[in-house]
Amino acid sequence: MSDEALQRSRPAGRKSRLQSLRNDSPLLLLALPGVIVLILFAYLPMSGLILVFKNYNYNGGIFGSPWAGFDNFDFFFSSMDSAIRATRNTVMLNVLYMLSGTIFSVAIAVILNELRSKSFIKITQSVMFFPYFISWIVIGAILFSLLDFDKGLINRLFGTFGMAPVDWYSDPWMFVVILVAANIWKSAGYGAIIYYAVLQGIDTAYYEAARIDGASRIQLMTRITLPLLIPSIILLSLLSIGGMLKGDLSMIMGVTFLNPLLLPTTDIIDVYVYRTAIRSGEFGFASAITLYQSVFGFLLVLVANKLAGWYDKESKLF
Repeated sequence: MSDEALQRSRPAGRKSRLQSLRNDSPLLLLALPGVIVLILFAYLPMSGLILVFKNYNYNGGIFGSPWAGFDNFDFFFSSMDSAIRATRNTVMLNVLYMLSGTIFSVAIAVILNELRSKSFIKITQSVMFFPYFISWIVIGAILFSLLDFDKGLINRLFGTFGMAPVDWYSDPWMFVVILVAANIWKSAGYGAIIYYAVLQGIDTAYYEAARIDGASRIQLMTRITLPLLIPSIILLSLLSIGGMLKGDLSMIMGVTFLNPLLLPTTDIIDVYVYRTAIRSGEFGFASAITLYQSVFGFLLVLVANKLAGWYDKESKLF
């Protein structure tokens, strides 16, 4: 391309960009508050990452405390057994939460989509959505009233039928099942409403054409409903994978009361940091582990996004 052609193309390119900005100005204005909030509460606080490499003390503050290099990471990885156990428990529980939550949420959404009574669907949605707003502290109190060895309702029922009581709070692997069940009860309804909203956007012409061809309701679910839900399932799974190394500290504290007998399976990274760092005021160490969680979670998202792209290019996040 000649110099004259380049000079003519540059103003044209600038005009087209300015024109596109004018055309998209309403959308940009709508996005502006969200972008400002993101910068203020997500990116500006990243300046506090300097705390990761500091030996924090209250007198010096974040920027005045002495440098510590990578000592805050050494504290975590020096005891490899504890670090491996915490990482294993975090990944294990989050994978179980994600798989069980997705299965139950999709199943509930598909069942709601097959119902014909709109009033019943609205009531059911409200009832399923309610547990999402209940605190884990309240859920922990409910579980304790059910599972307590001496006064728990379940052990009383066992005693009525001549069965021996079970000490639920001393079996760490049994509590994995309890935690997964509690997570399903709390969050499956919320996820089901998201998937149900996706199903409402499916063109009814697909179902009408399939019915004309003689498809049964089971075939409609397996051949139309579920395949059209897969992109949404992949998207929500990718978003969940980003937090794979971030455990729910409030859940573990509220449900298990940090019972030391349950730590073989409930000592996730957040609990380990709380027990060893937060209580003693080691904020530098806590920040280092948070950075480790974030970086590892970002790498998991990159890998999962790549795998999703091999399955369906349209399902990738970026």
